[in-house]
Amino acid sequence: MLPPRRQLQTAAWIALILAGLLLSALVAGRIAYSQALQRQASEASALLAQRAQVIEQHIDRYRIMPAVLSLDPQLRATLANPGDTAQRQRANERLVQLNFANRTSTLTLIDRNGTGIAASNWDQPNSNVGYSYAFRPYFQLAMVHGAGEFYAIGVTTGVPGHFIARAVRDERGGAVGAVAVKVELEDIRSDWSERGDVVLLSDNHGVVFLSAQPQWRYRMLHPLPPAWQRELRDTRQYQSQRLRPVAFDVQREIDGGARVVRWREPRLREPMLWQSMHLSREDWTLHLLRDVTPSIRAAWIARAVAAGAWLLAVAVALLLIQRGRIAALRLRSRQELEKMVEHHAEALRNAQDGLVHAARQASMGEGQSLEHLPQGVSVVDSQLRLVAWNQRYGELFRYPPELLQVGRPIEDLIRFNAKRGLLGADPEDAIRRRLDHLQRGQPYLHERERPDGTVIEIRGNPMPDGGFVTSYADITAYKQAARDLRTLADSLERGIEQRTSDLQAAKGEAERANRSKTRFVAAAVHDLLQPLNAARMYLSSLRRRVDDGEGRELADHIEAALAAQDDILSSLLDISRLESGALEVRRGALPLARVFAAIDSQFRILAQARGLRLHVLPTRALVDSDEVLLRRILQNFVSNAMQFAPREGRIVLGARRLRDGVRIEVWDSGPGIPENKRELIFEEFQRLDTGVDAPQRGAGLGLAIVRRVARLLGHRVAVRSWPGRGSVFSVEAPYARAIEAEAAPAAPAVAHTADRSAATADPDSPLRGRKVWVIDDDLHSRQAALHLLGDWGCLADGAASAAEALTRADAQAPPDLLLLDYRLGESTGFELGTQLEAKWKRLPPVVLMSADADPTLRPRAAERDWHFLPKPLKPAALRALASRLLLARGE
Repeated sequence: MLPPRRQLQTAAWIALILAGLLLSALVAGRIAYSQALQRQASEASALLAQRAQVIEQHIDRYRIMPAVLSLDPQLRATLANPGDTAQRQRANERLVQLNFANRTSTLTLIDRNGTGIAASNWDQPNSNVGYSYAFRPYFQLAMVHGAGEFYAIGVTTGVPGHFIARAVRDERGGAVGAVAVKVELEDIRSDWSERGDVVLLSDNHGVVFLSAQPQWRYRMLHPLPPAWQRELRDTRQYQSQRLRPVAFDVQREIDGGARVVRWREPRLREPMLWQSMHLSREDWTLHLLRDVTPSIRAAWIARAVAAGAWLLAVAVALLLIQRGRIAALRLRSRQELEKMVEHHAEALRNAQDGLVHAARQASMGEGQSLEHLPQGVSVVDSQLRLVAWNQRYGELFRYPPELLQVGRPIEDLIRFNAKRGLLGADPEDAIRRRLDHLQRGQPYLHERERPDGTVIEIRGNPMPDGGFVTSYADITAYKQAARDLRTLADSLERGIEQRTSDLQAAKGEAERANRSKTRFVAAAVHDLLQPLNAARMYLSSLRRRVDDGEGRELADHIEAALAAQDDILSSLLDISRLESGALEVRRGALPLARVFAAIDSQFRILAQARGLRLHVLPTRALVDSDEVLLRRILQNFVSNAMQFAPREGRIVLGARRLRDGVRIEVWDSGPGIPENKRELIFEEFQRLDTGVDAPQRGAGLGLAIVRRVARLLGHRVAVRSWPGRGSVFSVEAPYARAIEAEAAPAAPAVAHTADRSAATADPDSPLRGRKVWVIDDDLHSRQAALHLLGDWGCLADGAASAAEALTRADAQAPPDLLLLDYRLGESTGFELGTQLEAKWKRLPPVVLMSADADPTLRPRAAERDWHFLPKPLKPAALRALASRLLLARGE
């Protein structure tokens, strides 16, 4: 038992360690909790900015509508003569038509007295016609200032919405009434409940009017002064809805206006982070309530880590103290050991003298000193006579007792063993070698296996005063263990060889399955592209027959759907080629300006049509890459940016020079990408559900192809994003080598022409009256091509097979132009072209068509002086190529 003083010291040290443990845990937990709350507040601010942008965009879609309607002649005529029943009926029908086209809730025409005289719901039981809206602030503001907005529950419909009004003025500029549009906001709250967050939207009085949770609607976030209460009653903003107060306790204030709040009414189990953002245009406030449990959990983890670190520091300190003590003990032990060694050295010297005496006794025939050895031992003198041995020696060789005599020549014992067959096939040679070793006094080591399988290890060494000592050890068990180990090693080696063979067979089977899958995907895409090709050509013919705007808009939608399907199939085919390794890479010195010019030409007009600003920054960098594959990467980046950037947004394409290469970047001003989805978007069939063109996006294959192509090129792809502000996608390519850079051609100017009106037949067209053959085994593609060529004024004829085409060639003259499909059942377009050339002696201009992704088709066609168009055919491209070929022929 420790003495009392030592017990007191130990207790004090333990108390000090525990106090430090508690203090470090409290400090670390407080710091971690504050930092975690700050991160949550930043995330909440970014999310609120994104929500606010969605709300602003939703309302902005309808803000312009009242201004346009205020200029409508029919509505102005109705306000000029509100008593005319016919005029009011025409105004009702006009508002119904506009409401259907713009998908608003209701449209109302209000006279100067505030009475609704026409509405889009005029024929409904809850019609707005005949009711006075003079008390509504949006009407009052519109009549005084020209425009007004107000969120309220509808007087007649009982449906809440945001009212936007614009004054209608007469020729002298006086306000004679107003047009009001009601915008419902229910759709934008559909995703407000993700991650367990509570999102609230309150008016300028602090009344919550929009939330995904019903218990929060029509709650007062703070008490209303009497003046505000009178205003709510006068404007009847929330009709008969009872406004209920909330109750909460503020537990902590955070930088940036956020707070940690415990809600008592409505009751929430966990404390919540409350972050707000003011929408100045509407004078609303957007609120986000987020559970702070992750921050609490982070604080507890920090406390545990701090406690562990404190204990580790204490353990290290104790270890250092203990090591000091051990070093002192070692020094003292070393001094004692030196004394002990000096004492035992004297004893060893005395023992050595006794050992020499025992050896001399053994050589004089007193063999009892050898009996303690496990080996068999024999000692001979300089005359090769036996002078000493032990019992184990006699047992190993089974010598008869009369043979083991002091002074007997050792040759007698050796010959005794030879007679028993222990010395092998040539015993005399073995006897001579053994005696020679003994006479020369040379040490030796030898192993001998007896007929019964016993293995004896024989070691011989000369004696200092003449003679020889030999030891005999039975090592049979050792040798058997070695043989077992060799057998096991051989068995393992055979097993490894068998497993290797099995793995190689499985690898071959997997590679064959992958090749089969690749061929299946290519064939499936080929078959799927055939009807798409026909549909595109039918659509081109349909455009010529459609005159009204609605029909042209429907044709545009059909063309967009076909293009999206074409992109999906092309993407699937690209992924298949990437997985199979069939995609050929042609690297070389590439001027980035050439790639940038192609991107600018392809996307500039499309960006302008969507109200976006595309900026392509000039560059003179030369990189080592494949032009086609690098352009495909940048096309995907720019296409994604156009889908997510809001109207009036900005997209920038540029290059930054690095030490070893160039980083090509595409910046956009879209909504940004959450951090937890920045890696997910590079997987197949993954896409974000935000953005301007979310309903029109593809299958989510573009970025998956980008990553695979970049990996094939050895380029690094990265993404950075700031939620609510935008994103930047980048790819890094190395500089081109000096020799390649000198040989690289200059970037050519890129011309871009696209005119959809080319589908209209022109009396002066080089196609009119020309004879064109279409040879295609796909019925729909052939009929669509014939139909399209007929619209262009061609004399088109078709054949469904190579045999049919050869039969017609015997009876008819060659056409002016030949459209030839590559796959024709059991034959190919190249084979048919050779046969037709033999019949006609000379082929007309040939356009080879194919939906195959075989990269060799275009160069093979060029070798024959043919032209190539991939399916599905683009009518504008086909018309342009056909016109050029016929004009060049000069016929």
